Amino acid sequence: MAFWQTTDIEPKRSYRFILSIPGFAPYIIKSVKKPSFSIGSTPHQYLNHTFHYPGKVTWEEVSFVIVDTVGDTDNGSAKLMGLLDACGYSLPAPNSYETISKKSAVSALSTVQIQTINAEGDVVESWWLKNAWIQAAAFGDLSYEDEGMMNISVTLKYDNAGLNTVNPPRNYPRGFSI
Repeated sequence: MAFWQTTDIEPKRSYRFILSIPGFAPYIIKSVKKPSFSIGSTPHQYLNHTFHYPGKVTWEEVSFVIVDTVGDTDNGSAKLMGLLDACGYSLPAPNSYETISKKSAVSALSTVQIQTINAEGDVVESWWLKNAWIQAAAFGDLSYEDEGMMNISVTLKYDNAGLNTVNPPRNYPRGFSI
């Protein structure tokens, strides 16, 4: 039976998602790039032939865009700068030697989860980023010629990602913890 002629199968929709990052309200998140990976290759030359063998898996950065808001509890710029402080960054000062560590950067961000939901709001897919930390943040541009909302672009680096799906069921392998 053709895909479009049955009601048992529904495509995942790009606007049905929730990005969960502690401290950020889900409604200010405008878009997110889901995890992706690449597999390196190693060529082997033999006479007049080249054979390719799979190599290491590299997880690509995840980026997301939030709408910068002004409010008592939801100020996007202030929250990101607070995360930078929690990573161990401080402005240069005499006798200040603190630097950013992976432990503090990962702890500051805590758990990052990207969920895809269906029309009823049920989670059908969950991505978890293992040891995620903020690699970059761009606080947007100002212009007298633009009436748009201010956006902040954030890039995350992480070690690997896990995927849970509802149908068919797929859970993290043993030993994978968030």
